[in-house]
Amino acid sequence: MNIAMLSYHTCPLATLGGKDTGGMNVYVAELTRQLGRDGIHVDVFTRSQDEHVPHVIHCLGYGNRVVHVPAGPEVPLPKPELATHLPTFVEGIRRFASEKGITYDLIHSHYWMSGIAAEMLQESWKVPLLQMFHTLGLMKNRIAQSPEEIEGDYRIEGERRVMQIANRIVAATQAEEAQLEFLYGIDSEKIIVIPPGVDTSRFYPIPDDEAKEAIECGGCKRLLLYVGRIEPLKGIDILIRALAMVRESGVLEKECFSLAIIGGDPDAPPEKMSAEMARLRALCVELHLEDLVLFLGKRDQATLPYYYSAADVLIMPSHYESFGMVALEAMACGTPVVASQVGGLAFLVQDGVNGFVVPGKNPTALANTLTHLIQQPELRERLGRQAAEYASWYGWDKISAQIRKTYEELMGRPVGNNH
Repeated sequence: MNIAMLSYHTCPLATLGGKDTGGMNVYVAELTRQLGRDGIHVDVFTRSQDEHVPHVIHCLGYGNRVVHVPAGPEVPLPKPELATHLPTFVEGIRRFASEKGITYDLIHSHYWMSGIAAEMLQESWKVPLLQMFHTLGLMKNRIAQSPEEIEGDYRIEGERRVMQIANRIVAATQAEEAQLEFLYGIDSEKIIVIPPGVDTSRFYPIPDDEAKEAIECGGCKRLLLYVGRIEPLKGIDILIRALAMVRESGVLEKECFSLAIIGGDPDAPPEKMSAEMARLRALCVELHLEDLVLFLGKRDQATLPYYYSAADVLIMPSHYESFGMVALEAMACGTPVVASQVGGLAFLVQDGVNGFVVPGKNPTALANTLTHLIQQPELRERLGRQAAEYASWYGWDKISAQIRKTYEELMGRPVGNNH
């Protein structure tokens, strides 16, 4: 069986923490790897963004490939411009399939632009389409902090179009299922809820001293951690303001805690630094937190288990998350999570079991919860143990089985090693 996996706007191999890299990249890479173990051939098609990167890369195992398709300039482009190169992308996929003599049985597309490409391919391939959006434009617009964050009509109309033509839609949580139904009017029969998974062979608890040595964190005895993109939607300013409140109580210095922020490019020159990174750095100066907040920039996926394991608490103060894969990875490493009670995080973080949820956009509530956790190491340890146990239910083998079952339903025949 051959699957064409589409991830048009971002490559699953990209370094995490960049402008358009995050949970979706990890999802596509890990699902592809697990499907390979299950005996399913997958080619992941993504737009080439670097002419120096080979157009075909074998790094996901089992013969599965990442195919970088030239479509427009081979450099990162703003999303509105990306949409104009979709026909070239589709033509490149058709050409690759023809040259390799491969026929695909199903298209599995990620994000709305990939869905538009899938529709073009469907016209000639006549195969089922399984779609996952990862984020929804109407939800992002509901919580946008400024006009610059508003998603344009081109995206909303594109999403609606893809929702109509897809045979099935995967929602990460019941919250996303409800958003698809009530914001977009999608019939519940078309939606299946399958959460993302976590690679428990990579993300598992590493002893604290070994983790801290690996990340060269000898100077900080205790660590609060944020991992993700640097953008207003992520609510990092709320975390920094909460940290200032915690510091006023005196517990930070007493317990030797600092905050590490992974993501973005904090060392970029002023003219190239993102507006949000500049705003956050200025906020740290304003609140006299320069000595407590470490902007570490992007980190490779392979090093993240060390950071998660070294951290005492992972914090996700987001205004919106369709799921929150970073939270699941941290849990798998035995680290409790404090998160905003929004989207998928409200389902993933079990209050008092594997962490705590707090009201969104509320630095006082976040500060109170962090103070409570910082002062109680036994509670952190208990939550961490329970978090690792909870995360084990999300192993990719279990999630892939649900995806494979959906493939079988769409194709009307069994797939994978078991058949």
